[in-house]
Amino acid sequence: MAARRPWLANRPAWWLLFLAQLAPLVYLAWAIPTHQLGYEPVVDSLRFLGDTALYLLLIGLAITPLQRLLPRAGLIDYRRMVGLYAFFYASLHVLLWVVVDRQFDLAAIWEDVLEREHITFGVIAFLLLVPLAITSSRGWMRRLGRRWKMLHRLVYPATALVVLHYFLSVKFDTRTPIILAGVLLLLFLARPVTRWLAGRRRRPD
Repeated sequence: MAARRPWLANRPAWWLLFLAQLAPLVYLAWAIPTHQLGYEPVVDSLRFLGDTALYLLLIGLAITPLQRLLPRAGLIDYRRMVGLYAFFYASLHVLLWVVVDRQFDLAAIWEDVLEREHITFGVIAFLLLVPLAITSSRGWMRRLGRRWKMLHRLVYPATALVVLHYFLSVKFDTRTPIILAGVLLLLFLARPVTRWLAGRRRRPD
């Protein structure tokens, strides 16, 4: 008897998720020229891109425990795509800050990194994500072997630093970054719990 295919292991589902993750960029491309972002479009665009990157990082971290709970769903096939999209939006966030907000003023950029805590943590987080994006291919997985998993565990401190970056950048209402910090903590705790549950499910009675 042929093994049942995972629910989401098909090309239409892959393309649907791929296009859905482009939606924030499409929205921004519409919102900027139509003046939908308020009085500070650069600041609002920075926040929007940063938020999108953070949400995708959290979704990426949720995939492994969800896959353990729903092994037939085939969710793990989409983890790399979600992670690369998170890096894509993080890169746009950094690029907008460097090119538009700071206009390639290297002295001002360096001063921000040294003196503004939220930028310091944000830059560190982005630098941690760079090697993960570079080594995300199957070829790099084969080359690095066991070291690949060790390297990609950097996504945990990177995401925590992004949450801290968000929290420190908010001047008044900190409820959203606090909620996201709680979500991140739950995802950290979910990993050993779902690993234990998956082990019990595989163990013969």
